[in-house]
Amino acid sequence: MKLIAGLGNPGIKYAGTRHNVGFEVVERLAREAGAGGPREKFDGLLWECVLEGEKSLLLAPQSFMNRSGGSVRRTIDFYHVTNEDALVVCDDFNLPLGRLRLRGYGSDGGQNGLADVIRCLGTEAIPRLRIGIGPVPERWDPADFVLGKFAKGERSEIDLQVARAADAVRMWIAQGLQAAANKFNSKA
Repeated sequence: MKLIAGLGNPGIKYAGTRHNVGFEVVERLAREAGAGGPREKFDGLLWECVLEGEKSLLLAPQSFMNRSGGSVRRTIDFYHVTNEDALVVCDDFNLPLGRLRLRGYGSDGGQNGLADVIRCLGTEAIPRLRIGIGPVPERWDPADFVLGKFAKGERSEIDLQVARAADAVRMWIAQGLQAAANKFNSKA
């Protein structure tokens, strides 16, 4: 069983913001898999589906970005998913718009949702797929930037990257982390 946890902030106020691209990826995967509506479970929205022949859980924690780890931890514990079979999908303002970066472990890189997942799991050894939303413009507060919506020109680019990220998730499931990283970590 695989778990894909897309991070973001709940509520209409945050829909379409840079910080919510993780939600967009799991929602796209759920639609493409015909998963129907989610269930509310573990302080998140949870879809059960089959991706690449593998039973998969798609999770959108509803506890706000900075407290995503508890939802991810409870889902992992309940379903007995190993850390290697879980993937966190989140934004990264340190990556340029349009870049994807898939890694099996590492620091949070300043992403507070990923930091909370790492804290709650007690390890940096959790696969993650970061979606570039940067750079933060000069004199902008990074918090204001990530909570802002994409500009029109950026929206079309991020839609392409959400589709690429969904493809990367499917390849991670079917062929493993290294194969997916080799393909999707290069510039589109």
